[in-house]
Amino acid sequence: MQRILVGLALVMLFAVGRFSAADVAPLQEALAPKVMGDPQAPVTLTEFASLTCPHCANFHQNYLPAIKKDFIDTGKVKLVFNDFPLDGLALAGSMLARCAGEKRYFGFVEVLFRSQQTWSRAPNPRQALMQVARLGGISDTDFEACLANQELLTGIQKGAADATKEFGISSTPSFLINGKSLDMRSFDDMHGLLQKAVGS
Repeated sequence: MQRILVGLALVMLFAVGRFSAADVAPLQEALAPKVMGDPQAPVTLTEFASLTCPHCANFHQNYLPAIKKDFIDTGKVKLVFNDFPLDGLALAGSMLARCAGEKRYFGFVEVLFRSQQTWSRAPNPRQALMQVARLGGISDTDFEACLANQELLTGIQKGAADATKEFGISSTPSFLINGKSLDMRSFDDMHGLLQKAVGS
């Protein structure tokens, strides 16, 4: 039953549009910074996340919607999402989302977090991830090509290594506001910290 419900949820999330083979992102686009909201927003919330991290999924499902409504959709804050994969499955998920293209990137990230317990704990996780790709309109051939793209893999790993070197990131999720680490005990504190940052 759980698999059926997750499957229906994925179909609904991907129903807005579908990919063709031509829509698989070229390398430059795939590795470009992933920004949710107005790129000119005065406050930058930077997130470092792993797609197999349960706490990251919790943030995206239960806290990000309110932050998006109150700060991102109003043009006060932009979210810069950075892959910090903690294992090979998370890295594969990151590669898939980036291959999906700019317009659908955050849709794939949402689906992967929402269905995390299904695909990441499946007997054959790669096959389960391929099913997510199919529902998003990515063919099996393009899926395999995406995960075989060594330059994309290296680029994601380099981004994670740079985050560790520049900001001391070692776990997920980790957050910065305007380049400074957040001092918070729970996700509930983030709303107030963002309010302070935007000056309201």
